[in-house]
Amino acid sequence: MSDTITRGIRVRVAPAYVAERSDPARGTYIFAYRIRITNTGDETVRLMRRTWVITDATGHAENVEGPGVVGETPVLPPGTTFEYTSFCPLPTPFGTMKGSYRMRTASGETFDVDIGQFSLIAPHAVN
Repeated sequence: MSDTITRGIRVRVAPAYVAERSDPARGTYIFAYRIRITNTGDETVRLMRRTWVITDATGHAENVEGPGVVGETPVLPPGTTFEYTSFCPLPTPFGTMKGSYRMRTASGETFDVDIGQFSLIAPHAVN
């Protein structure tokens, strides 16, 4: 779990292991993560870009960047929330993710919203 606030933009992440899509015998572990972005501030923002750093259990890190999230660049007026679910494959039964969202205000100012590090752990990996 991760829960961070930057300039009134709260990002909460709830990760989960997806056993039915994983194949540990082949070194494939699939994780879902549910993101809830809430604008607790007083200015409207648009989510423009995402950046993720995904690190597996061997320490190998992969950077993932792109426009928006799940094909959208959502606008969040004050008091609104945007939620989505995405997935992350790993070659190991545990790892971590952290990242940021690039936001743009109605006046054109941009700023980054931090997404705190969270763990991706297959249940059998902690026995």
